[in-house]
Amino acid sequence: MTGRYLPLFFLALVLSAVVSCGDQPPAESGKTTAGAEEQKVVVRIERTDPAINAIISEETTTEVIAEGFAWSEGPVWVEAEQMLLFSDVPNNTIYKWTAEGGKQIYLSPSGYTDTVSRGGEMGSNGLFLNNSGQLVLCQHGDRRLALMNAPLNDPRPEFISIADNYRGKKFDSPNDGIVLRNGDYFFTDPPYGLPGFISDPGKAAPYQGVYKVSGGTVTLLTDSITRPNGIAAFPDERSIIVANSDENKAAWYLYDLDEKNEFTNARIFYDATADAKKEKGSPDGLKIDRQGNVFATGPGGIWIFNEHAKALGKIKIDQPASNCALADDDKTLYITAGNYILRLKLR
Repeated sequence: MTGRYLPLFFLALVLSAVVSCGDQPPAESGKTTAGAEEQKVVVRIERTDPAINAIISEETTTEVIAEGFAWSEGPVWVEAEQMLLFSDVPNNTIYKWTAEGGKQIYLSPSGYTDTVSRGGEMGSNGLFLNNSGQLVLCQHGDRRLALMNAPLNDPRPEFISIADNYRGKKFDSPNDGIVLRNGDYFFTDPPYGLPGFISDPGKAAPYQGVYKVSGGTVTLLTDSITRPNGIAAFPDERSIIVANSDENKAAWYLYDLDEKNEFTNARIFYDATADAKKEKGSPDGLKIDRQGNVFATGPGGIWIFNEHAKALGKIKIDQPASNCALADDDKTLYITAGNYILRLKLR
C-alpha cells in the first residue's frame, strides 16, 4: 500500500458519475457493472499485445462486489471456504466476502493489538495462507509477520509472531508476503504503517528491507529498494518480483534465488517511472498465475506481463488499485481498489 489512502478515500465518496480514464480511447473494453443504478468504477481493457486475448476475453465483465472501505488491501482467495479475505488497513479490520453473504467483518483487530492509542496505518495489510492452510498476516501496527492462532472458519484476534525484528531492530510495517513450498516466508517492509513515516522516532533501521524467514531465522535479502511493497514468486520458485511503490523509482525488480533461497542477480523487470508521472498509482501488490503471467498493480490500474517482462496490456481502472488475488484456477481476478472490491472474469 502506498500510504496515501486518505485523500483518495474522500475522492471516492464524492464520485457520482462515470469518469473517463486516460487520454486514449480504449482499444477493447470489457463491460463494467456496479450492482447499482450508477457506475461507481470505470474499467476498460487496454490490449497492447494479442497474447492478452488468451488471458482476458473481449467479452469479459467487471463487477463491484463490495464497497465502503477506507483503503482495501491484501486480498487472498480461500478455496476451502469459498471466501475472499482482504484488509481494511486504516480500520484495523479484515473483511470476508462470499457469494452468498456478501461482505462481513471477519477479524478485528487485525494488525494492531495493543491498547495504547497510536496513529498511522495500524491494520493488517498483505494476507496469505501458509502451507498448512493457516492465515498469515502482515501487521502494520504490531510491526510483524504473524500467524492467526485460530481456524479459518472460526477466526479470533489471537496471533503467533513469525518474525518481528531483524538483529534486534523492529520492522517498520510488514506490507506483503509469500511462502514457498519449502516453508520459507518472504516479506517486504516499507515505512507506511509508522505514524511518522520515515521520520518516525520509532523507526529502528535506516533502510527499507525485504526479508526471508526460514526455520525461525530472519535474513535481510536486500536493503536497496526505497519502498518495497508487493512480492510474488514465479511458479518454479526460482525467481521473485518485488514492487517498488516509489513514484520516482516506480519499477518492479526481479531476483533469482540461490541455493539458500537468497536473492541474487538483481535486475529491473519493468520500469514504469515515466507512467507514474502521468497516471495515478505506483507498483504495489501483484500476483503471478500458473502460466507465469504477472498481474501487477501500478500506474493506471493492473499491468499484465508475460514471464519475459513483455507488457501485454492493462486493466485500466479509474480508482487507485492496491492489490489483486487469483481464484478459480486462475479464471477469476479480485482487485482491491481504494473503497472498492472488484471481480473480473479471466479465460
